[in-house]
Amino acid sequence: MRQSPTAIQLAKCFSAKVITTVGSAEKAQAAARLGADRVVNYKAEDFVAATLEMTEGRGADVVLDMVGADYLQRNFDAVAVDGRIAQIAFLTGSKGTFDLRPILFKRLAIIGSTLRARPVSMKAELASALEQHVLPLLRERKAIPVIDSTFPLHQVHYAHTQMDTGAHIGKIVLTV
Repeated sequence: MRQSPTAIQLAKCFSAKVITTVGSAEKAQAAARLGADRVVNYKAEDFVAATLEMTEGRGADVVLDMVGADYLQRNFDAVAVDGRIAQIAFLTGSKGTFDLRPILFKRLAIIGSTLRARPVSMKAELASALEQHVLPLLRERKAIPVIDSTFPLHQVHYAHTQMDTGAHIGKIVLTV
């Protein structure tokens, strides 16, 4: 649920209501500008309560989570019956203790996804789907890549320092 400029824009292009979490006022403003319907500063507000409020108690149909272990139980609480949780990273770790009953009671689907482990043929299929469904949105400027900063390749350590602060909004790009 943490802010992802690309995810916010693409979800809005496909008519989704977007609830996102952020850790600063600057990121909240950026998420709102990108079209998020509800922005939750997780340092000051409970994203589960905000999600349930915005969905009139139903919960989110899809949770896109980059945080990992610290959020999984709370994601179970925030997701709707028959909802899906897509785990795409583990910023706070991959191990934790969970009550797994919501998976059964809510009939949840938990999906893990990374491109690294996929065979080349599947990567080609995904590239084709992106070409068909996402590139037109980029060409029409309905979704615009958000670049936080760029660094020449020989300054990769500065790029990592920028990333480690967590203050960036959008991608950090290395130029060659």
